Amino acid sequence: MSITAKELAKRLGLSESAVSLALNDKPGVSSATRKRVFEAANQCGYDFARRGMVPAGKRGTVCFLIYRRSGAVVDDTPFFSMLIDGIQAGCRREHYDCVIRYLYEDDDLPGQLASLSPSRFSGVILLATEIDEAALKRFEDVKTPLVILDAYFEKLDFNYVLINNIRGAYMATDHLIRKRRAQPGYLRSAYWISNFEQRADGFYKAVRANGMSTANSPVVRLTPSQEGTYADMKQLLDNGEKPADCYFADNDLIAIGAMQAIREAGYRVPEDVAIVGFDDLPACEYMTPPLSTVMVPKLFMGETAATRVIQLIEGRAEQPLKIEVGTRLIRRKSV
Repeated sequence: MSITAKELAKRLGLSESAVSLALNDKPGVSSATRKRVFEAANQCGYDFARRGMVPAGKRGTVCFLIYRRSGAVVDDTPFFSMLIDGIQAGCRREHYDCVIRYLYEDDDLPGQLASLSPSRFSGVILLATEIDEAALKRFEDVKTPLVILDAYFEKLDFNYVLINNIRGAYMATDHLIRKRRAQPGYLRSAYWISNFEQRADGFYKAVRANGMSTANSPVVRLTPSQEGTYADMKQLLDNGEKPADCYFADNDLIAIGAMQAIREAGYRVPEDVAIVGFDDLPACEYMTPPLSTVMVPKLFMGETAATRVIQLIEGRAEQPLKIEVGTRLIRRKSV
């Protein structure tokens, strides 16, 4: 027998209204409380479909499932907030409700996958940024219409919506080389995700296309967060490491953290060191200097994923589809 919202509130020591707001993805509770409620609901067998998660007038419920392995990349950043906004907008337009759930790598994966049955959810959008191929393969048994967001694996036959990472990284690196006339360095994430692997492909393709040897591009492995990158880069510079003339960074958080450490070490950006990021987070415009970056249409990606899963739900799509969303280079003053 599944737990009720009232029982869940009592177990967590929260008010019923707070639990209701969290479960229905409404404002009024913190992200930490929302996460805590969803984790407890998953563990206790809360029946999302039968406990009022599909409001009157709605055609069904789409589950946005956030898979977290390390949490080092998927976090409460503007990037993922805007993806969520896009998914919710796409669902509202088609009169579907959207609920958010978290799945952690060390959870009971078979049990969690069983909870995604069509009796509970009309469709599922899986945020697969941190997932690897072996873990994603286990989703082949999910019977509910499924769209994979922000990752792609050649060997697995799913519907995908993702960034054109290779093209974006190529444009950014080519821009660096043409502006600086120098061998670019690579500020690379120390944590593996498929997006970063594709960005590495684009980086090295641009290096080769400009007649340079990839072996001559220095690679700096950094924690993929602003604070982590800052600490890592500061330590390297304090130990006497000299920065390259210019860098492409796997994402904006890496670029911003590195730029802070580089400037504190006495180097000028872009006069001494130029940097390009990836994602176009709002903070890029307010950096000193403003950060050149690759713009990802985050709201559009979320809406596209919602549209695709609803097509699958309603039988308006049969063949698996890989949808790559294009990017655009934003030229600011860090190059």
